[in-house]
Amino acid sequence: MSVLNGKKILLGVSGGIAAYKTASLVRLFIKAGAHVQVIMTPASKDFVTPLTLSTLSKNPVHSSFFNQDDEDAVWNNHVELGLWADLMLIAPATANTLSKMATGNCDNLLIATYLSAKCPVYFAPAMDLDMYKHPSTISSFNALKQFGNIIIPAEKGELASGLSGEGRMAEPENIVAFLEADLESKLPLKGKKILITAGPTYEAIDPVRFIGNHSSGKMGFDIANQAANLGAEVILVSGPTHFRVKNSSIEVISVMSAQEMYEACHKYYENVDVAIAAAAVADYRPKEVALQKIKKNAEEFSIELEKTKDILFSLGAAKKDQFLIGFALETENEIENAKLKIQKKNLDLIVLNSLQDAGAGFKKETNKVTFIDKNFNIEPMELKSKEFVAVDILNKVVSHFLKS
Repeated sequence: MSVLNGKKILLGVSGGIAAYKTASLVRLFIKAGAHVQVIMTPASKDFVTPLTLSTLSKNPVHSSFFNQDDEDAVWNNHVELGLWADLMLIAPATANTLSKMATGNCDNLLIATYLSAKCPVYFAPAMDLDMYKHPSTISSFNALKQFGNIIIPAEKGELASGLSGEGRMAEPENIVAFLEADLESKLPLKGKKILITAGPTYEAIDPVRFIGNHSSGKMGFDIANQAANLGAEVILVSGPTHFRVKNSSIEVISVMSAQEMYEACHKYYENVDVAIAAAAVADYRPKEVALQKIKKNAEEFSIELEKTKDILFSLGAAKKDQFLIGFALETENEIENAKLKIQKKNLDLIVLNSLQDAGAGFKKETNKVTFIDKNFNIEPMELKSKEFVAVDILNKVVSHFLKS
């Protein structure tokens, strides 16, 4: 899956012949799973039509501060456009547009949005070879680099003038590859391997019945997806659940019972940097599993149970340099029970849930957690969607590696 998947890309198109390539560029962004909005300078519309880019991006194309054909004259808010984007790309970036970017000469919507953008800005120059090497152009390049903007170098080849040399805008495929490589290199968990458990376990009574719990697995899957989005190599060991990962780079190990989850975790644990135990693992299992379906004959029926292996305890005992995170779902004495669990299971961080909190617990879209670290620092969080709780958890992981 492309690192551009889900990214909001603001594409600025200026008035050069290379503008015709932006149709292919937008198509590649959409294919990668990105959301695209396009801003065109008035001159760029001589080379590619707004209708083309609007159709491909599935969004209206903006080119002026307000729509002149609109009776209500609705303002195209350059500030909102700049804040919307995860990244801004100006391609083609002509000598004229580069000069305006460098000097702040704000005479069109594209430059106004550029000056308002809070996101990383990339630019792909496109011009004739003498213009590309002119001192004023070099000065623009240097100024933009000092601003923190990132150049996607022009390529060599035949130019619109008929000359051949440096100045061709990078091909759309190469622009996409450049963006992907640059974004991947900056992901905070790039090179880290994370083991995550999710879902319930089912402990068989007979071939058709089991002991289980109400865990849906959503929390663990959200953590896995967020970890992969941050560049981590993710191994997700999941009990039975209907959820599917959103990032194809996640390796999913499907298990049924606590014993299967125990074995899967220890198979990978030695070679991971982080382990996050979000699964709701059964504490007990039937001591004997019937080979045939148990008939409903007796008025009363008893099942003898035995303890399952404590996966989190075993991971804590085997811990070397791993950053180990556990979950605690409590109904009483929440903080004290969580602190005891940190000590007993050798955890670096615990994510405490309380069934007393509205909106938290199993089969909910939201969760309300409290973070407690191994030094017993307590950080209560607000009620949030589980996706945003996953973000908070992975921020703790990122912070750990920044400090180490």
